[in-house]
Amino acid sequence: MQQRRLAAIMFTDMVGYSLLTQEDEAFALELLEEHRQILRSFFPKHNGREVDAVGDAFFVEFSSALEAVKCAIDIQKELHEHNKNIPVKNHITIRIGIHLGDVVPKGDNVLGDGVNIAARIEPLAQSGGICITQDVARQVQNKIEFPLQRIETKYLKNIKIPVEVYAIVTLA
Repeated sequence: MQQRRLAAIMFTDMVGYSLLTQEDEAFALELLEEHRQILRSFFPKHNGREVDAVGDAFFVEFSSALEAVKCAIDIQKELHEHNKNIPVKNHITIRIGIHLGDVVPKGDNVLGDGVNIAARIEPLAQSGGICITQDVARQVQNKIEFPLQRIETKYLKNIKIPVEVYAIVTLA
C-alpha cells in the first residue's frame, strides 16, 4: 500500500523568462540566478522543502498551508521591494500557486492530485500575484494580514472536480 501524506504544494514561475531568453539569453541567465538565490533564501525560513527546480520554476513542499502562504507573501514582498528602484528590464516578477492536498512520496519527489492542482493554478495568478485553492483559503483566511479574493471556480486541465480559486491581495 502506498504511503500518503497531506502537504501544501507551491509552484512558482518567473514571468516573461522564456521571451527574455530569446531576446538576451546571457542576461536572462543572470536574472535567473538572482531569482533562484532570492527564492531559495525563503523556503527554509518557512520550513519548505525544494522538491524540484526546472528552468525558472520551483516546486516546493510544505507541511503547513499557512507556512506556504506566508512564504509566498514574503517572496512577493521581497520582489516588490527589489524591483522598486531598478530598471524595468531587471525586474524579477513571479506567479505563485498553492494547493493543500494528498500527495504520494516517491524518493525525494512527491506525486498525485495535490501536486497537479497546484501546478494548474499557478498560471492563474496575476504577474506578481498568488493564487490558492479553497482548501488553502480555509486554512489561512483569518491568519494572514491580506484579504482573499475569490476569483472563480475553474475546471483545470485533466482534473475532474472543479476547483475554487482565490487570490491573495497583497499589493494595491
